[in-house]
Amino acid sequence: MSTPRTTPGEGFHPHLDLPAAPVTVPLSARLHHVRADGLDGDTAQTGGMRRFAAVSGKTVGSEKLWMGQTHVAPSTASSDHHHGESETAIYVVSGHPEFVFLDDSGEQSQEVRLRTSPGDYIFVPPFVPHREENPDPAEEAVVVIARSTQEAIVVNLPRLYALPTDDA
Repeated sequence: MSTPRTTPGEGFHPHLDLPAAPVTVPLSARLHHVRADGLDGDTAQTGGMRRFAAVSGKTVGSEKLWMGQTHVAPSTASSDHHHGESETAIYVVSGHPEFVFLDDSGEQSQEVRLRTSPGDYIFVPPFVPHREENPDPAEEAVVVIARSTQEAIVVNLPRLYALPTDDA
């Protein structure tokens, strides 16, 4: 018994016949493959680290997110910075980067250092000043970053401090 062929656009399986004429698909209606050697280094930067965009408005036409890699050289710390309105998720690929921020939720502000390992995740809320450090004298730290904004927002700061809020 043979299975009836599908009609293009119907059912679970796509129609497998190639169209007679090439089909033009808008960029927003197709997948984009960004190869490891195709990352874009022309992004917002912070001293002590290098950011490379994989998915951005510029690279693939994304409208609501940014994703890429950050490399922190051995024995290096980034400048203090925040990412504006962007939520940032970080996945540690290699090395043991440390993420430093100022916790002012108690009576006295204190610097907090999150020590990570490959496979760990970090979440950075919008406008939270922080820095990345790589204390290892020999191994580069590499992380993958995803942001809730189309491009990498980076606001470099003169020091690590809590930003004033509307509640203050």
